[in-house]
Amino acid sequence: MQDLAALIRAVPDFPRPGVMFRDVAPLLADAGSFARCIDALAEPWQSSAVQAVCGIEARGFIFGAALAQKLHAGFVPLRKPGKLPPPVATVDYQLEYGSDQLQVQHDAFRPGERVLLADDVLATGGTLAAAAALVGGLGAELLGASVVIELPALQGRGRWPVGKALHSLLRY
Repeated sequence: MQDLAALIRAVPDFPRPGVMFRDVAPLLADAGSFARCIDALAEPWQSSAVQAVCGIEARGFIFGAALAQKLHAGFVPLRKPGKLPPPVATVDYQLEYGSDQLQVQHDAFRPGERVLLADDVLATGGTLAAAAALVGGLGAELLGASVVIELPALQGRGRWPVGKALHSLLRY
């Protein structure tokens, strides 16, 4: 994983003062490293019979779609409000400074469909927890999640559903 970590660029004071942004763009730009990243994200799930991978807007789309292809599963985008045609299911969640919503098409999953979440970063955990609630609320079986980067100091893992697997490749 050190070769992948070397490609994550630290950007201080972005998007606001005091925040250290972890930029995955250099990792995405290196074909071999991106492929190794997807292989590592998929590895814990190879024998789990994943049927759908949900990518969380926006960078989760990149990792989620590639992960779905690797796992021979479908891909379902979880979007910000107003981006999907109705009918949609919506979940509200709290951010550090306000609130937001995630949406998915109402018929995105069959009852009991085995679903994996994918995103670039686990920070405070609000978005990933909301995604888990959205998937479960539509009757799918949430298997767990894979993220490229986890920021343990922000304690996002504490908001993750107990008993569900959560795999992260890199920790800062």
